[in-house]
Amino acid sequence: MTSLPTPCPRPDCPGGGHIMVTGYCDTCHRKAPDEARVAPARPAAEPEAPRRPAAPAADALDNDGLLTLPDVPSPDPSEAASTTASPPTGGRRCGVDNCTGVIGVAYVGGPTLDHGFCPQCGREYSFRPKLRPGDRVGGHYRVLGYLAAGGLGWVYLAEDTRVPDLHVVLKGLINTDDAVARRSAVEERRSLTTLHHRDIVRIVTHVQHQAPGDAEPTGYIVMEYVGGRSLAWIRRASDGELAQLFGGSFGIGHVITYGCKILGALEYLHGQGLLYCDMKPDNVIHYGRDIKVIDLGAIRRTDDRSSNLVYTSGYAPPKKERDRRGFHIDTDLFTVGRTLEALAARAEPAAGLAARSFDALIRRASHTEPAARFTSAAEMSRQLWEVLREHQALSGHEPYPERSTRFEPTAAVFGSALGTVPALVHWTGRSGPEVPDLPIAAPAPQDTARALPVPIPDPHDDAAVLLGGLVSGDPGRIAEQAEREPVLRTVETALWLCRAYLQAGDPGEAGRWLGRAREQSREYDWRIFWHQGLVWLMEGQVQDAEGEFAATYAALPGESAPKLALGYCAEYLLAEERQTEAYYEAVWRRDRTQGSAAFGLARLHLRRGDRPRAVAVLDEVPTTSRNYDAARIAAIRVLTGRLPGAGPTAAQLADADRRLALLRATAQHLVGGKAWDRLVTEVRENAFDRRPRAGWGPGFPAGELFGQEDTPRALGKLLSRSLKGLADQADGAAERGDLLDRAYAALPEAAGLRDLLRGWRRAA
Repeated sequence: MTSLPTPCPRPDCPGGGHIMVTGYCDTCHRKAPDEARVAPARPAAEPEAPRRPAAPAADALDNDGLLTLPDVPSPDPSEAASTTASPPTGGRRCGVDNCTGVIGVAYVGGPTLDHGFCPQCGREYSFRPKLRPGDRVGGHYRVLGYLAAGGLGWVYLAEDTRVPDLHVVLKGLINTDDAVARRSAVEERRSLTTLHHRDIVRIVTHVQHQAPGDAEPTGYIVMEYVGGRSLAWIRRASDGELAQLFGGSFGIGHVITYGCKILGALEYLHGQGLLYCDMKPDNVIHYGRDIKVIDLGAIRRTDDRSSNLVYTSGYAPPKKERDRRGFHIDTDLFTVGRTLEALAARAEPAAGLAARSFDALIRRASHTEPAARFTSAAEMSRQLWEVLREHQALSGHEPYPERSTRFEPTAAVFGSALGTVPALVHWTGRSGPEVPDLPIAAPAPQDTARALPVPIPDPHDDAAVLLGGLVSGDPGRIAEQAEREPVLRTVETALWLCRAYLQAGDPGEAGRWLGRAREQSREYDWRIFWHQGLVWLMEGQVQDAEGEFAATYAALPGESAPKLALGYCAEYLLAEERQTEAYYEAVWRRDRTQGSAAFGLARLHLRRGDRPRAVAVLDEVPTTSRNYDAARIAAIRVLTGRLPGAGPTAAQLADADRRLALLRATAQHLVGGKAWDRLVTEVRENAFDRRPRAGWGPGFPAGELFGQEDTPRALGKLLSRSLKGLADQADGAAERGDLLDRAYAALPEAAGLRDLLRGWRRAA
């Protein structure tokens, strides 16, 4: 059944018009009020007072997770348009087919020519506007002035004389004899008629107007008037003007918000089979709290390889590429990258590693090799959105964790030795009486390779569903099937087998299947870089792995997984500590469930001898994390453990005592078990071994854990009892004997022997 047209809700609409699909009335040509389109009118008894938008907080986010833009009021129309027409500067290409001449170029020291002849083909041209202020177009649009000289025509501001205070934009041709301009104008009109997106300027109607002396009428597009500020104005504005507009500094978060909105508009265009081609700051208007992409004069079909290109130098790819391949979706993304780069040069930089992530995103978008660029506006927008999340987190705002669209969630953690209660070998495996230092070295590369996240399978791969239900325990059977069955000869199968062989500890076979995947995948596939990094880690080649993870980071600048891997590589290779910390910090501040990053930061602080900062990181692990108990255990061990050249203080012992009591009250699965006894024994041994010669002093935490007296005799008896209890956990007589020997050595009467052993160890 065909629905009835919606009547225009405006009481002053002449003729009783109806709302078109564009959202405008077919009679008064005004936009329907928002409330008329989304909800029925309120009863007369419930009038709603007009509301002014409140200024958003500097870090307020909208429903899309982007920064809420400040409200930009529309300027008075009398101030928006000029009554003097200034010809476009810089010259334009001749509109005659296949002519490469440039017209409108000023001679040295002279003004820009607004009319003349093409130096290449001799064709006459004119940049003079067809309309003047006061002219009427379509019978009721009165021209007020000139807004700009667009890419292919003049842009005028006009008012609708039939409807008070209704302003529109008229766009016509610079030169009606220009064949390229005529074709583009027709294409623009057709395109605008069918496009309906909140961030793209909308057409109201189109009219014809024949100026005196013209042989035929000129078509004019009638568009909604978008008052506000162009992003080009933001680039040129003073610091004071920007501070007034944004209520503070103009930051990278605003640039990213602009970028995501622009990409949303381009994604819509690309879905319609269209390319925008001429993205630049001049073609985006910030009005109210939104943006509009304007000037669709350069629009073309994605499969158009014959018509002349319309672009702006400095934002489009180099001439060599344009001549070789024309424009594609990645070309549009190139222009967005250059636009954001230009805006970022005016903005406050991103915080911490987010500045590098933003730069990496711009480099990928504007890469010299088209195959290395983003493949869709949605892909680029997602990475840009992720960079904003990183910037916000590193700026001190609440984390905004979001499930990755590129990597599977994982509960695996590498480098969690601090959060693991030591095994009996902690005591039986020593060659002397000295208590070992805390485990603060980087974990083994092989353990890290097994714990790093796994890429999400490509849903378009024929084997993805089948592989999703398999476990990687025995890859040999799947490898045999992949050799026999064509359906399994895919990239996902090869990558799955690569990971399966890595888990099995066979990097050679993993590398062979990775080679298969490389042969079948497209160039610059980040999954190949990632898996090659895992293979190098399994082989212990950490420096080579670092290069592959860096390539993954360049392709996915917003993702956490490559930064986590790079943080590990920097830690293992003993790179500059600030570099290691930047990677781990970016991951950790973004998502507090990333246990690997938390333990990495804790190790880094401990190598600096900074116990308080290490404990502070561990305390930030949320109660909802799988690593919560491990972090609590790690904090206790950090507070009491031995670091190179430094022991704990009495206050740190007291803090450990408090935490152990809290752990006993809330972690019943640990209390009374073998692991609990070992943890208590380690804490007591640290207090006994690191006791200052003069004692712990007034801060000594007397109680059940450390006893009532701060003396070597009392602490030794307590430790001896704990070690005897551990002897019951021994698997054999030799291990039990070692533990009993240590228990007896802790007694006061064995103090002389213990001091003698320590002297021998130091001498050795």
